[in-house]
Amino acid sequence: EQGTDKYNKGIDSWTHLITMLFSQFSNSQSTRDISNGLRSATGNLNHLGLNKAPSKSGISYQNKNRSWELFKDYYYKLSNHLGQQANFKQKKFRIKSKIFLLDSSTISLCLSLFDWAKYKTSKGAIKLHTLLDYDGNLPTYINITNGKTADNKGAYDVPLVKRSVIVADRFYNDFTLLNIWDSNQVFFVIRHKENLNFSTIKEFDLPDNKHQHILKDEIIKLENQASSDKYKGKLRRVSVWDEKNEQIIELITNQLTWTANTISELYKSRWQIEIFFREIKQLLHIKSFIGTSENAVMIQIWSAMITILILKYLKQVAKYN
Repeated sequence: EQGTDKYNKGIDSWTHLITMLFSQFSNSQSTRDISNGLRSATGNLNHLGLNKAPSKSGISYQNKNRSWELFKDYYYKLSNHLGQQANFKQKKFRIKSKIFLLDSSTISLCLSLFDWAKYKTSKGAIKLHTLLDYDGNLPTYINITNGKTADNKGAYDVPLVKRSVIVADRFYNDFTLLNIWDSNQVFFVIRHKENLNFSTIKEFDLPDNKHQHILKDEIIKLENQASSDKYKGKLRRVSVWDEKNEQIIELITNQLTWTANTISELYKSRWQIEIFFREIKQLLHIKSFIGTSENAVMIQIWSAMITILILKYLKQVAKYN
């Protein structure tokens, strides 16, 4: 489909994929490490459909010239295929809506080497805007931008699934964005900013004997003219006491029928995306890069996503804990 085997210099797309996955599993720090490592595993190369180990110059050439879009396609095809086989499901919530967690993570880069990754005057960075599927804790969408792109701006292109719910932090409290989600029949649970200007339309009674952490549950209307022009509908505001961090968390949502406790538990589940970012930075090879071009960096990041997908799939289907 991508036509990526033209001028392949002896390293076809399949060999390239295996090479990049090997670099993740073996934590190789350079193209020489990858080439020598594969060469030392000659007995296994046949089983992987490789005729011979690629040279370090060959790996560098392909990372620079073969489109990273191929590796992005690899990820989504594999995610669909392995996800169906492994049946990633979590049964914590009784709601029927599909749950997605939205956040971003910044990866710092040296600006003198990665001059395309603009961030600050003397620093480079890229940002991974990630929509994580709550079932399986794997990305369903990743938008990789330079470090300057604001979180909410990187979220405008996320794929929207009707009747699903997107859970996000206060950086996504952008009423133009929330209006797009609402008009596409997507629910959201967002932590609102402290300076939110609103008036209360209706306040709900709180249960006496359970869910004592719910401090307030109300329907509100935006009072700020600029905000109300962007989002004209009503919102529900739920105020929650976070005992662990001893703070009040204030949430807004366009879902008016679920219990306040469900809303608070959904926001609590957002922690899963923080765990995901920590996992990929600790387990995978994405903080230092074997190539400096934008294409090489993108290939390495998508290879890391394929690696975490394979690991989670193996864990799901394994017969041992």
